Amino acid sequence: MLSTAELSRRPSRPPRHAAENVALRELAQGMATSPDGILQKLAETALTLCQAHSAGLSLLEDADERNNFHWRAIAGQWAHHLNGGTPRDFGPCGTVLDRNVALICSHPERDFPYWAEVTPVLEEGLLIPFYVKGEALGTIWVVAHDASRRFDLEDLRVMNSLGAFAATAYQTLLSLEATRRAELQLRDFVENASVAMHWVGPDGIILWANRHEMEMLGFTSEEYIGRHISEFYVDGPVIDDVLRRLSDRETLHDYAARLRCKDGSVRHVLINSNVLWEGDKFVHTRCFTRDVTDRRQGEEQIALLAREAEHRAKNVLASVQAIVHLTQADSPEGVKRAIGGRIQALANVHGLFVQSRWRGADVHSLVTQELSPYCGDKEERARIDGPNIVLEPDTAQAIAVALHELATNAGKYGALSVPDGCVQVQWSRAANNVVLRWTETGGPPVSPPDRKGFGTRVMDAMIRGQLKGEIRFDWRAQGLACEITMPHGNPILQ
Repeated sequence: MLSTAELSRRPSRPPRHAAENVALRELAQGMATSPDGILQKLAETALTLCQAHSAGLSLLEDADERNNFHWRAIAGQWAHHLNGGTPRDFGPCGTVLDRNVALICSHPERDFPYWAEVTPVLEEGLLIPFYVKGEALGTIWVVAHDASRRFDLEDLRVMNSLGAFAATAYQTLLSLEATRRAELQLRDFVENASVAMHWVGPDGIILWANRHEMEMLGFTSEEYIGRHISEFYVDGPVIDDVLRRLSDRETLHDYAARLRCKDGSVRHVLINSNVLWEGDKFVHTRCFTRDVTDRRQGEEQIALLAREAEHRAKNVLASVQAIVHLTQADSPEGVKRAIGGRIQALANVHGLFVQSRWRGADVHSLVTQELSPYCGDKEERARIDGPNIVLEPDTAQAIAVALHELATNAGKYGALSVPDGCVQVQWSRAANNVVLRWTETGGPPVSPPDRKGFGTRVMDAMIRGQLKGEIRFDWRAQGLACEITMPHGNPILQ
């Protein structure tokens, strides 16, 4: 490696300022119109102005932590080495940056063996460092491949000028690359954001929409972009109001709307939007669409459950009120026990409601639940038979109280009051009704009562009063038989 002081001992060719000015203007124009190709244009300019055999730029890059020089622009006989390179700390370019001066080199293969593969040989090279923000990031160089061309002070002057331009050009390229990278990241962000976005022009035509918006509605970009936004709103007056407000420079915050999906379903959304203006020109809206369908359905479900809870609470209170009103006994303790047993029957059926998530209660569970205190493990004391029928909560509640009264009466006076007594409970569908039959056998002799008892009145209030059904008692000598008919008009689920 030689100092450029060597050039002062050589004859210097006259400057060609006119050609140099033309070349610099062309470089400036290329920088403005085609910045991506400016480094190659710079190499070609150096080749021409210095009448070299090859010219190029060697650049340090962040991708490999600046461990190598990369030949990103080459003109002349070395053009086939484009995108090749040399190690940062073992080659002529590294020496130039380390010394921070322009240098002349000749036959680098004598010091750096890997250069032997670089052809044609480097007879003489003039290397100029260039800087970006005060940091040396590369060299610009010209090469002669034989002794027919030797560089001089005029070449050094030209190369110094081009080196300054190279610094500006490379810094611009880095800035453009950073800008492109930021734009790509921003585009990726908006395209793949988890909130729907779109632009609408002043005429209502959709100009752009991100992936989430189209996936939310089920349309492809061809089916969505280019169409009028009103085509996708369920309520025409709503989108008319949206566009009017935006045209009046209003910003919308959580504006409720309904959008129509491709499959015909409807999404509830909240719109947040304003307009990009250029002076008085409406360019496009900037709209964020937040899907709140699940939340809306949840709120509706909560409201429905609240109404249902209110309805059921009123029914329970009405049942309790009827129980209290109709219950009589010979002593306060008797009243307490009677009321407690009937309310416990209501509590038991509500436990079944919880298990079914308030769909109702199946008849088999209702019957088993009321008879279990009397039958224990003796299955022969109760014969239960009937199809799978689930009663709606109001119906199940009334039947639970009726079964409680029948079981309590059987336990005190009927078949379940003696060891060998038996109760048979059957239910079936008949025409538009569901019929439940309670039959006792094996108990004490039975005779019709002289008057309607309190339990009978409670059952009558529940079946006839609440369900608008029928209840019949047959006081047979061998045991009570009771038939309850529930009209089909009462909600019954199967």
